[in-house]
Amino acid sequence: MSKNTLHRSEGVLAVKVARKAIENVLDGKDSDDDLPSVPIIFSENRGALVTLEKEGDLRGCIGYPYPVLPLRKVLIQSAVAAAFEDPRFFPISKKDFLRTTVEVTTLTLPELLEGAFTTYSSLIEIGKHGLMAEYGDRRGLLLPQSAADQGWDAVEFLCQTCIKAELTPMMWKYGAKIYRFECQTYRETEPGGLIAEDIGEGN
Repeated sequence: MSKNTLHRSEGVLAVKVARKAIENVLDGKDSDDDLPSVPIIFSENRGALVTLEKEGDLRGCIGYPYPVLPLRKVLIQSAVAAAFEDPRFFPISKKDFLRTTVEVTTLTLPELLEGAFTTYSSLIEIGKHGLMAEYGDRRGLLLPQSAADQGWDAVEFLCQTCIKAELTPMMWKYGAKIYRFECQTYRETEPGGLIAEDIGEGN
């Protein structure tokens, strides 16, 4: 993983923050009331997603993939939104949440690919790196598993990321900024229980 990844203790703490934010709302409190203390890295702008599963089935998933807010705020807002605002599901109840596990996927800070575009494909490892394309006010992002699931090579991954940004596929050759990032996923093994790192691809 890149040097700006979370330590295991920080990943575990991220899940605890997400769970506590939801519990606070269920208890009629402010979402950020009495949350665990967090280290300075949680004040960095980072992308993250919070996924809820009830007895193995998806129960909500919301996130901020782009690094536009401090991680602590992203965790709180994403957790609350996943629990109560995901349009695919009814707002979660206390009873349901007792049977629901919390999972957090954090994104490392985006690294700009520099140098000749002909070297870009050698800097991308399928299944490990996600990509972000940016040109003017357009941008698009694909998580690491997108390429692995679709069987794309690095060049196709670059093209598909540009398409996600509503650009022509080859814009990574013609001025679009391309960033790579990695994902870390931590999830509860049971509701409110032990928290383990997913050593597979990001969520």
